[in-house]
Amino acid sequence: MTALLELRGVAKAFRGIKAVRDASFTVEAGSITGVIGPNGSGKSTTIDCLSGFQRPDAGTIRLAGEDITGLAPAAIARRGLIRTFQAVRVYDTYDLLDNLLVVEAPFRGLSWFDALARTRAFRKRRAAAEARARVLIESVGLTRMINMPASVLSYGQKKLLAFAAAMMASPKIIVLDEPVAGVNPSRVNEIAEILRNANRARVTFLIVEHNVEFINGLCDKVVVLDQGVKLTEGTPEQVHRDARVLDAYLGLAPGESRAAVMAT
Repeated sequence: MTALLELRGVAKAFRGIKAVRDASFTVEAGSITGVIGPNGSGKSTTIDCLSGFQRPDAGTIRLAGEDITGLAPAAIARRGLIRTFQAVRVYDTYDLLDNLLVVEAPFRGLSWFDALARTRAFRKRRAAAEARARVLIESVGLTRMINMPASVLSYGQKKLLAFAAAMMASPKIIVLDEPVAGVNPSRVNEIAEILRNANRARVTFLIVEHNVEFINGLCDKVVVLDQGVKLTEGTPEQVHRDARVLDAYLGLAPGESRAAVMAT
């Protein structure tokens, strides 16, 4: 498969603390790629850098062959990389349909006059956006609540709404930050199936998640970060068999006995 997203030597430090030292990996078009690692491994900082919420100190990030290193989040989103956040973000006072229409607005390419005068071009674009929003809301199983304010949704349902909103602009890739954190087990399975269905429609995903079982059951490739560098990558089966991954999660130093740590 063709590399859609490429990170090469990405580094980021905060007041001398190196959160990411040399993050390098690729996400292939049409894949579901997972990123895992112990706490402090640099996962969140890495996706903040590739989505524009942090400016990397070094390295390059390319999306579909274009260098997007250091661009603002809005500029990166316009180029086709959309992300969600661990702390779910929805407009509680808007109904579900308007939550998606508001998200789609910056991508319409129409002037303020079109919106103010409700020109024919605006009405046509809005009708198309509304039709797409209805399809996406149905795809995440929330159609019966489409005209309700988002405030009535459970936490897991808000995660689903945020995912539908991310899909509105038909992005090249969606980066999901902890999509099942704080979600009940039955909802976890539902989210996994929704992501599989979207991927069958050729949506590419990069998923950062602490739930290793969720990642192993969903992803084509898993990237393991540790102390800001790529420790290893491969299929879930390959990563699961890699002794270095277990050592990283146990916090072992070089030469330290795994058996001794597990016995304590």
